Amino acid sequence: MADILKPDLCILGAGAPGIALAIAAREHGASVVLIDLGMPGDSLKSGPVPAAALAAAAATAHNLRNAAAFGMTNGDPKVNFRGVHEFIRSTIAAIAPRDAAERLRALGIEMIVAPAAFIDKRTIKTGETLIRARRFVIASGSSPVVPAIKNLGDVPFFTTDTIFANAYKLSHLVILGGGALGLEFAQSYRRLGCDVTVLEAGSTLAEVDAEAADIALRRLREEGVIIHERSQVTEMVPRSQGIGVMIRHEDGTEATLDASHILLALGRTPNFGGLALDKAGIRFDKIRDDRLLLRPKLLTSNGRVHVIGEAAGSPPSLPAAQHDASVVLESALFNRTIKRAQTDIPVTVFTDPQLAQIGLTEAAAKLRLKSAYKVIRASFAENDRAVATRRSAGIAKIITDRHGAILGAAIAGPEAGELIAFFGLAMRHGIKLPDLADAVAPYPSFAGIVAQLVQAWRQQAGAEPWRQRRLALVRRLP
Repeated sequence: MADILKPDLCILGAGAPGIALAIAAREHGASVVLIDLGMPGDSLKSGPVPAAALAAAAATAHNLRNAAAFGMTNGDPKVNFRGVHEFIRSTIAAIAPRDAAERLRALGIEMIVAPAAFIDKRTIKTGETLIRARRFVIASGSSPVVPAIKNLGDVPFFTTDTIFANAYKLSHLVILGGGALGLEFAQSYRRLGCDVTVLEAGSTLAEVDAEAADIALRRLREEGVIIHERSQVTEMVPRSQGIGVMIRHEDGTEATLDASHILLALGRTPNFGGLALDKAGIRFDKIRDDRLLLRPKLLTSNGRVHVIGEAAGSPPSLPAAQHDASVVLESALFNRTIKRAQTDIPVTVFTDPQLAQIGLTEAAAKLRLKSAYKVIRASFAENDRAVATRRSAGIAKIITDRHGAILGAAIAGPEAGELIAFFGLAMRHGIKLPDLADAVAPYPSFAGIVAQLVQAWRQQAGAEPWRQRRLALVRRLP
């Protein structure tokens, strides 16, 4: 006879969103079953952690080549790709215990490692176990998009999940996709001594403020990354040595690139295979047939089933996953509603210089607010920490209303990913830009850019009328 479990919450997927929700639910005393489906993208072996380790190794090589800027002799690093691979593996191993099944079980989470599927609207079957939870949550993650390109199946290629298993030099890496992930990999492999070409069908970094993105793209080109925008890949040509990549540019001209390796960085698509969603009455969106039809509180068309993370179409980031988890936690356990607002979740691109933004971009503010907004800029060239560390290329720009309320921020510069959190907190708590003058930053530090922005705001706003009147009065005093 099959075992029947009746937890408060059954979570399908043991990636970052599922684990975050499971831990939070246990903190509130809920009973939780977490099912590790073994789907792509649910492992630390891919994602931001190994990407950060790869970038750190690449930055070390880059710094050795440019040591003369600090009064030392430039070096020519001999990159050991197997050593870089082992470094990435050791980084993953150091972090893995936090998400280990043993730790989760110690927290009171019942872990099941097996495929699972719905058998009706309120029951999941996994192995010989039936689960009739009060609420279900699909947190099955996503997989890299593999496009329909002629002969692509006849040539070997990496995805942004599989490339971390590589332990060899890639003499000419051609990357399909000029978004954040594609450009992060491009810079890392270029700094490790590989030739790199990026092909983007539209505009590179289209998701990022154009002014900020231009600073990062300029740096990548200076470092030798070749970027072709508005260029479509039409065919792959298998060869005995390498791969021919046929492309068509915007003006109609065609060209062939000689590649040693291909990396697909064209986005991700949600994982739903094998879950038998139709048996649970869960419908797909009519416009985006790879997405589920979602109601408020991240509910599917089955009122017992929520969906979070990339499976819900959220950005592939831990902050977005945690935000989704908080929305579902309040709804599934306490029948409370939290407004889902992705605008206060930062977008970060870990190139060098880093890019980060939150809230409205300048283009969006112009479209939505016409002229009822201000743009305040500060340059890292005037930040003493940036100058001292030879990292002065970059800007910080803040979008405010006429009274100084922060509507958005975009940063291109050192530690942009750290600094953006400052403005996100200010936005969430309604702290106006002039009031950030009360924050005291260490000196010299990159956080000093906040004081520069406040000063730029004051210069643009001019002296406050009440201060002018008070000064005039004080002048009359003896």
